[in-house]
Amino acid sequence: MTAQPATTRSLCKKMAPIRTVLMLGTAIGDHGGIGSVVAILRENGLFERNRVEYLATHREGGALRKLGVAAAAWLRCMTRLFCGRVSCLHVHLASRASFWRKLLFFVPAFVLRVPVILHLHGGEFPLFYGNESGALAQWLIRFAFRRAAAVIVLSASWARWVGDTFPGANAVIVHNPVTVPVESGEDRIGEAVLFLGRLGRAKGVLVLLEAAAMLVAAGSPVRLWLGGDGDVEGCQIYARKLGIAERVEFLGWVSGKHKRRLLKTAGVYCLPSFNEGLPISLLEAMAIGLPVVTTPVGGIPEVVSDGVEGFLVAPGDAAVVAARLGELIGDPQLARRMGALGRRKAIDRFAAEVIVPKIEAVYGAVQR
Repeated sequence: MTAQPATTRSLCKKMAPIRTVLMLGTAIGDHGGIGSVVAILRENGLFERNRVEYLATHREGGALRKLGVAAAAWLRCMTRLFCGRVSCLHVHLASRASFWRKLLFFVPAFVLRVPVILHLHGGEFPLFYGNESGALAQWLIRFAFRRAAAVIVLSASWARWVGDTFPGANAVIVHNPVTVPVESGEDRIGEAVLFLGRLGRAKGVLVLLEAAAMLVAAGSPVRLWLGGDGDVEGCQIYARKLGIAERVEFLGWVSGKHKRRLLKTAGVYCLPSFNEGLPISLLEAMAIGLPVVTTPVGGIPEVVSDGVEGFLVAPGDAAVVAARLGELIGDPQLARRMGALGRRKAIDRFAAEVIVPKIEAVYGAVQR
């Protein structure tokens, strides 16, 4: 490395001599899956055992606030990289703006030969790469994936896609973790169907509203609990158009005790998405013993077996969503059995105690 300016040398001397894993991602506590995953990793000892320092590169708010957060994180990251205090860079990555923002962080790490782990989230990354990116953008994405020491993917299907699309990339499957509650839900309201996530077409909320309208027309007591932000007004208008507004509760973004209470008392969890990675909300529902109705997209088929922990329905098929929800609402014993099987799978395969050691193994494999 070339000689450093005096100001940089003095700053490096003041920094702790211990090298750290520098992790980048969305601010913990913000809406969305990345922040939730990072919070679970931190709560289960990953940061403490592996000297992980977390830098938030994005935070909810206006454009100036977002720019300020990204700029501050970039300066801190560059200081640590150039001072040789980073053993590896762990980058939580989604598509579009998330990729371009993080590119400014991991390219300098490539130049300085610091190992980079790209942790791929966001179910629309293949769409972003294949349909939305031009030749130059695709070249940059290919360069990043091939140059990374490891690419953590959330499912075997994503590992195949990465291997086929970016030959030579080191794809490593690590599922999202979930914190499993000590007890499953009690006193469930069988007709209450819970959804958690961003309201709008991509997550299938309009399909869910259409399915609920079909159930109401058939005499079902179904109720929808919709927790999330996004196009709330548009969904409210659509519910009124379908004549089911009185059956739908729009709860806003829910977290903490409120979310746990909803998961403990709902009868069914429904996530009829068109694209997914491996949704934390689905894992949380299974971990607390909720049967699920969802779609076979992204990593979901590796989590839910059709007819076992719940039902898989083709994206956009409101009639089948209605039929499957109707089965679970009308058969409490079936709902309990599927919920119990889902909880067992969450404990065995997706609990944080199972997943965190897999990330630690990736750290051990790539660190210098």
